[in-house]
Amino acid sequence: MLAETSARDLGFPNAYDRRQMSDGPYIAESASLIGDPARANMLAALMDGRALSATELGLAARVAPSTASGHLSKLVDGRLLSVISSGRHRYFKLASPAVARVLEELMVLAGDGPPRYRPKSRCSEEMARARTCYDHFAGKLGVAIADSLASRELVVLGDDGGLVTDAGMAFLLELGVSIEERKASRRPLCRPCLDWSERRWHIGGGLGAALTLRCFEAGWTERKRDSRAVTVTHAGKRAFEQLFGMRL
Repeated sequence: MLAETSARDLGFPNAYDRRQMSDGPYIAESASLIGDPARANMLAALMDGRALSATELGLAARVAPSTASGHLSKLVDGRLLSVISSGRHRYFKLASPAVARVLEELMVLAGDGPPRYRPKSRCSEEMARARTCYDHFAGKLGVAIADSLASRELVVLGDDGGLVTDAGMAFLLELGVSIEERKASRRPLCRPCLDWSERRWHIGGGLGAALTLRCFEAGWTERKRDSRAVTVTHAGKRAFEQLFGMRL
């Protein structure tokens, strides 16, 4: 009778077989950590590359301090966040650029999902114009930089990755962008990153980080307080037009 037929006889794995099948990357665990709304808000707050305190992240998630502590412990245990200690204080940041990349791509996926009411705000417009994606530029600014470098064949971007040409290396050296240390890193030097608001590539990897750092150091861009949004200064507008052929 059917009731006497085992799961194995029907072709379904038993409990032991299921344990054997879980040796690969456990996607569900990471997905469940990101999928909680409070934890998702915490992760989004860290997408500008800063390290924040538990209090700041609790405010971002709109939860009580005790609840925030529990969420942060789970994110650290799940290797999505790392902890920086400074005296008696502890700060949290994304564990790696790979985590930031996953979050950015999830934002793209979410934007392509079922239509929902999303009221526009000044902040969202500023974010779409220019923002940081972990440690590199995103939004219209990031895409414009990628377009400029690609059109002049200083970089080559494709589905399989990106590379910096010899002409690109010379341009970066003239621009004062240091990438020698980043070339030796395990992190890819030049990697296309799909922008969630523009649905086009901006530049990630070591090159994207180095370019962004140079723009901040030169005073061409400034961070907005408590936001991933970035402002292009008057000096920056001149520099981007002269060096990149971009009109902002």
